[in-house]
Amino acid sequence: MPDGEPVWVAGVDGCRAGWLAIFRDVNKVAEPTLRLFERFADILRSPTQPAKIAVDMPIGLPDHMGSTGRGAEKAVRAHLGMRQSTVFAIPSRKAVYCEDYWEACEVAMATSSPPRKVSKQAFYLFPKIRELDEVMLPALEETIFEVHPEMAFWRLNGQAPIPLPKKVKGQPNGAGLDMRRDLLTQFDYSKRFLDQKPPKGAGRDDVLDACVNAVIAERLYHGEAEPFPQDFRRDGRGLRMAIWA
Repeated sequence: MPDGEPVWVAGVDGCRAGWLAIFRDVNKVAEPTLRLFERFADILRSPTQPAKIAVDMPIGLPDHMGSTGRGAEKAVRAHLGMRQSTVFAIPSRKAVYCEDYWEACEVAMATSSPPRKVSKQAFYLFPKIRELDEVMLPALEETIFEVHPEMAFWRLNGQAPIPLPKKVKGQPNGAGLDMRRDLLTQFDYSKRFLDQKPPKGAGRDDVLDACVNAVIAERLYHGEAEPFPQDFRRDGRGLRMAIWA
């Protein structure tokens, strides 16, 4: 076993119960661990304080949205083929802070060109987006990075999207999940760890997404990840708008 102390990074995925985090030791002294947090801020206060956090949630929300949405979504969709439908369009910050769906649609239409409503899939993410947005500061950008699991799998799969979806008609697709698990076994995860029973309020897809996000967190630690787009912009609060892989 390698000498030295563990240096932790974390891959994080939002789930029904809160935030599912996979802690991964870049020195390979300690085994990966899974923890469930009620609040995102609790991850920052964890005893295993991660040097890098890769989280599947938008960071950086413009005041006004153009026709193609944030540049980050546009940049990754170009690589994902049939998996690009997993990349939801995120509206303006003002719309994200609406708690009523129809109000969010009205605000989104007033703050986009051409006017666009909010998808139900995106609206269901709003509480988690708000929670992260309330924590995020430019000073935390060396620690917290936005990722997207399908883009992470694309990176680990030789820059090719996974051919099978994780879900079909809203239900878990065993073959697609197995394909992702088998890929992750090439990156210092045991099959037993990847097949562990998810905690209450999380699914198998959440575990695998957090695991692949943690691999990107390790790539970030070693300076091996890159932003999409390369020429990313910043929102009105100075937050970087980029998806890393």
